[in-house]
Amino acid sequence: MNDDNIYLASSTSLVKINVEDLKVGMYVSKLDKPWLESNFLFQGFELQTQADINAVSKQCTFVYVDVTKQNKAPLIKSTDTPFSKEWLDKRTPPDKLSSFEKEVEHAGCVYQETSSLIKTFMQDVFLGKTINVEIANKAVAQCVDSILQAPDALLWMTQLKNRDLYTSQHSMNVCILAIALGRHINLPVKELNNLGLCGMMHDMGKMLVPLAILNKPGELAPDELKLMQSHAEQGRNLLMSSHGMYGSAIDVAHSHHERLDGTGYPRKLTAEQITPYTRIVTIADMYDAITSDRIYQKGRTHLEAINIMTKKCGTHLDSELTYKLIQCLGIYPPGNIVEMSNGEVAIVVEENKKKRLKPKVILLLDEDKKPRPERMVDLSKIDLDASGREYKITKIVKADDFGIDLNKYYLNGIIEKSLASV
Repeated sequence: MNDDNIYLASSTSLVKINVEDLKVGMYVSKLDKPWLESNFLFQGFELQTQADINAVSKQCTFVYVDVTKQNKAPLIKSTDTPFSKEWLDKRTPPDKLSSFEKEVEHAGCVYQETSSLIKTFMQDVFLGKTINVEIANKAVAQCVDSILQAPDALLWMTQLKNRDLYTSQHSMNVCILAIALGRHINLPVKELNNLGLCGMMHDMGKMLVPLAILNKPGELAPDELKLMQSHAEQGRNLLMSSHGMYGSAIDVAHSHHERLDGTGYPRKLTAEQITPYTRIVTIADMYDAITSDRIYQKGRTHLEAINIMTKKCGTHLDSELTYKLIQCLGIYPPGNIVEMSNGEVAIVVEENKKKRLKPKVILLLDEDKKPRPERMVDLSKIDLDASGREYKITKIVKADDFGIDLNKYYLNGIIEKSLASV
């Protein structure tokens, strides 16, 4: 390889790609050899078909792709095609294969193992390494399996938030939320796996942003904001160089901050250029960001989050998919803290799909907000409090407001014990 190739490969627009990872739509700008030693007539061309990829593969081991010249395929929007309004209106979630009670222990193991794996990926990226795609795919497959068994169990785990681990937990939670939304619109298992990988990988570029900017508590200066926003392009480049990475995961990392009205970054794409997977991950990304504690803000409740997000529908977010996420999570999502009509405080365990105002809850605090013996209450059945009144939820509250540490309840096995006592 000549010095000219080495120099150009350092450009922010050129990314070295193994030929087996090439995708239709990529623009080949340089080869691993001088152009005159190849059979190609043009010095630079778009890969328009699989035959083009095969031709390159026969002559090269790797090439350099110019990401600024990649084809931006428009989203198909004709009537009753996948992800159109008409198509989504017909989608109903599949039946659960198991129950929260049977799945919660396994879901906890999946969440902990996959969260640790994501932290390892991020440490590797920080050290200049690429992602092990094979291991990532296996981890996502476990998440998909758990959500298909009983989605509330893994969704419950997304509430075990730690501000100091926000970046890695956020990627985990976006992966779970994206899969759950995909299940809700009844996507095939293969697509759920692809979608989960998109969610897991969407923010990997943040590991290439200086930590002082990533963790700055105050408002970013213009030059700092530019560096922060560069994580989208850096994530794309990182994933493109990770052997075997799914093409849509690369696109989602690059595009998850784009907005339907063209006001996003880094390319100011408009609605017809933003793919369905990007739209789903963008929605999951925003929901988890709004409901999480971060260095510069306190997390909002579920109802506050969906109120913010519905106001962004049509301009920033896909309206139909946002409403599908709201349907998926329900009025009282698993892991949310709620106050009862008699003043007691409980944690939501599992939604009742037929009676959405009456989920299963575990009572944690009494009327005076003091710890009480934990007890499971199924609000869809008649169950009375100490005064002989029927239990009802009045509002969602923040765990911090009552000193509730969800991680402590989980680690002490309170959830499993309460379920076992029913």
